[in-house]
Amino acid sequence: MGPTTIFIILLTLVCAALISGGGVYLAVRYFDKIKKADALTQAQIIVDSAKDEARRISERTQKDADELRALALKDADATRSRAQIDADNYRREAEIAMKEKAMRQKEEFEIEKREAERELSEKERLLTRRQETVERQATELYAQEKTLEATRADLDMKIKEQLRINDALTKSLGEQERKLYEVANLTKDEAKKEILDRLDKELTEEEGAIILKHERAATEKCQTVARNIILTAIQRYAAAHTSEATTSTVDIPNDDMKGRVIGREGRNIRAFERVTGADLVIDDTPGVIIVSAFDMVRREEARLTLSRLIADGRIHPARIEEVHKQTQKDVQEFIAQQGVEACEEANVRYLHSKLVHYLGRLCFRTSYSQNVLRHSVEVAFISGMIAAEMGLDEALARRCGLLHDIGKSIDHEVEGGHPKVGADLLRRCNEPPEVVDAALNHHEDPRITSPYTTIVAAADACSASRPGARRETLENYVRRMEEFEKIAKEFPCVDSAFAVQAGREIRVMVNPNKTSDEGAAKVCRDIVSALRERLTFSGEIKVTVIRETRATEVAK
Repeated sequence: MGPTTIFIILLTLVCAALISGGGVYLAVRYFDKIKKADALTQAQIIVDSAKDEARRISERTQKDADELRALALKDADATRSRAQIDADNYRREAEIAMKEKAMRQKEEFEIEKREAERELSEKERLLTRRQETVERQATELYAQEKTLEATRADLDMKIKEQLRINDALTKSLGEQERKLYEVANLTKDEAKKEILDRLDKELTEEEGAIILKHERAATEKCQTVARNIILTAIQRYAAAHTSEATTSTVDIPNDDMKGRVIGREGRNIRAFERVTGADLVIDDTPGVIIVSAFDMVRREEARLTLSRLIADGRIHPARIEEVHKQTQKDVQEFIAQQGVEACEEANVRYLHSKLVHYLGRLCFRTSYSQNVLRHSVEVAFISGMIAAEMGLDEALARRCGLLHDIGKSIDHEVEGGHPKVGADLLRRCNEPPEVVDAALNHHEDPRITSPYTTIVAAADACSASRPGARRETLENYVRRMEEFEKIAKEFPCVDSAFAVQAGREIRVMVNPNKTSDEGAAKVCRDIVSALRERLTFSGEIKVTVIRETRATEVAK
């Protein structure tokens, strides 16, 4: 086969291939046109269907709107009818109420009218009775006037008779004097000298009696003036007095909170009493828990701690310690604020900051159940008023009165009575000598050098002697509790001690690093022996020694 033949065959095959490809292309284009026409037809059908559906929905919506509009109009008519009916009813009720009110006012007016008529009748009876009394008194005065005239005439006659008798006595005395000279064998000058000597002696005795009489009168007058000054000061300053108690109450939202405060097997209440030193009384009284402690600072810290724990809701030993530490800080801030307020109330300026702090501590100190801070403020006011009445320095007197019991805030920390302790403190703070002397000698006056000391002593007595100001039994109770705690704290391994249960129990916390469990038992016996030897008490005192070891690590 030649090349030409092969070429022709190849050319034929290429042409056939081209013809076949063109036919396929034309077929594909044809089928695409058919599919596109079908798709357009289908789309037109869908669009027509959607338009028909939209028209039907629009007609249905319009129909529903017309129905809703008709229902709304019907409801509005019904509401309008009900409103009209309610308005008519309200109008009728208002008319009835106004009629009833008018009737009540009329009845009240009738009652008041009858009461006024009764009072008027009573006043008329009183006036009639007074008129009768006045007429009776006028009659009695007329009778007394007649009696006085008769008595005056009788007295005139008696006076004339007495003058006649005096003349006769004068003559008789002259005769007797002449005879006395003759009998006594004395001349007139000698008798006169003897009579004058006797008269001088009698006048000397009478002069002494007159002097004593005037001294007594002056003393009584001074006492009256002093009494008036003190009464004036007391009347000008009227203060309310309340005796301090040894318990506080904490309100709880429900009785379930009592169980949470007690804790599982009592661990919460034991931790609370150990940390605060106060005693919790949880009984059947609904809605309250009682906090008991003789130390007012300790009781206030315990009360605030319990209130915050109840408000927070988280009650467990670690949380109790955390809240109690924060509460102690808040109480110290409160003490400082109380000192500042007391100075402002008594109008005493420029006090040393240490004195202001110790003054604030007096708000948690009582003397025979009388709050010492309120007592000091009252003494300051009364002292200032007495000094003003006497013409002395009122500001200095108030300063002396406010600081006279400052030693009571630290007398349990320093040896000596509170007058000496307070005087030393005031002297170190550079207070004036009058203030120091008033604090030192306001109870006893061995060497009073200032009138302000006497003024403060009088004001202190006035404040303490007010009815209800003091109650001695509570002061004795507090002193006994302090003695219990002081004896327990004398042992070197004791960290703290709290007297609870009205002195029937003493809880002692010992340092675990200074004693063992066996040593704690021995300390307990030693405390019991010391109490038995040094104090006199009735009943029994339970001593509980607590030794607790803790290990704390922090994971980081």
